[in-house]
Amino acid sequence: MAVHDRHLRVLAAAIAVSAIGDWVAVIALGFRANEIWDGGVALLLICLWSPSVLLAGHAGVVVDRLETRTVAVVAGLFQAAVAATLAFASSLGAILVLAFVLGIGVAIASAAEFALVPLLVGSRPLEKANGLVESARGLGFVVGPALAGVVAGSAGTRYAMVADAATFLLIAAVLTALPVRRRVVHAAEAKPRAREGLQLLFSERVLAVTLGTGAVGLVFMSASIPGDFAYAANSLGVGKLAFGFVLTAWAVGMVAASNLIAARIPPALVATTTLLGAAAQGLAKFAAPFWQLYAVMVVAWAIGGMGHGIKNTGFRTLIHRRVSPDRHGRAFAAFNGLRNGAELAALGGGALLVSTVGGRGTLWIAGGVSAVAALAGVVALGTLRDQPEAAAANAS
Repeated sequence: MAVHDRHLRVLAAAIAVSAIGDWVAVIALGFRANEIWDGGVALLLICLWSPSVLLAGHAGVVVDRLETRTVAVVAGLFQAAVAATLAFASSLGAILVLAFVLGIGVAIASAAEFALVPLLVGSRPLEKANGLVESARGLGFVVGPALAGVVAGSAGTRYAMVADAATFLLIAAVLTALPVRRRVVHAAEAKPRAREGLQLLFSERVLAVTLGTGAVGLVFMSASIPGDFAYAANSLGVGKLAFGFVLTAWAVGMVAASNLIAARIPPALVATTTLLGAAAQGLAKFAAPFWQLYAVMVVAWAIGGMGHGIKNTGFRTLIHRRVSPDRHGRAFAAFNGLRNGAELAALGGGALLVSTVGGRGTLWIAGGVSAVAALAGVVALGTLRDQPEAAAANAS
């Protein structure tokens, strides 16, 4: 059976539904963890994200050694079972342990889905395929938080987790129906190894510069998140509803830019544009506090979201093009680990910045440093002699 554009669209729709379910689950669990203990939300996020960091190499090996679609389906069923069990967890300890187990499934499923995308592009350019997938994830950011408030507020955490389990079952069903297989054949002496993921990303010069400076920027962008809340509440005096529109503006910018801008960038300019998108994120947060106007914050966050969508789409396209296909599982697992590791590192730093310099100062420092890091990467890219899209060193 031939692969057509509609198969990618169906997968993107399932990813959007799953992303919505993930937001419903995270916010509902966050409320529940916070009710039990004030520091519960931070511990919850650490437990959810840390498997992608600690087990990135092993997750990538699973994806590259086994038939990838089957791995993704099994991971979806596993996540559905864990989410359903979380619906009945009542203690903070049980919630945290199950969140860590759920994170293991996420680490494997995310790498598998990324590795399958090149097999589903049909007649689309790879940039448009990644733009569509990124838009689907961004849609989850648009709808998920609002829906989470409704579900968690009216029905409670249990029903939110049941809904999340249903989205995992949906994506498993969609993957089962897709007419693709990805099985990498390895010689006995060339079987994938867990430690290879980061080596694949940083042995290729363009990827190394883009991801390296992007990771530095991501640490500060993630550290700016507590500053968002503090600036909105303390400097602008806006409430929860008004701040929700700020987050929505960011998410709408992500979705729009992923499809309208990132999907149309020529392959030769993807790396540079990816870092320019990262710079736009930082500059938006850096500039907004100079005016201390709510309308300015909304517009700035929409621009920052556009940069975010361009950056995420660009990173994925670069890895698809510059790492040989038989190693996509390890490469994307390492990428997810690098990204989540940067966010984990920033959890404490952002709170410390807010307590030290306040919301405005946090946005100036975090936004400014992230923008400078990205622009430094653009300059560094200009000094490189470009390499073939699929690095020969990675193929051998």
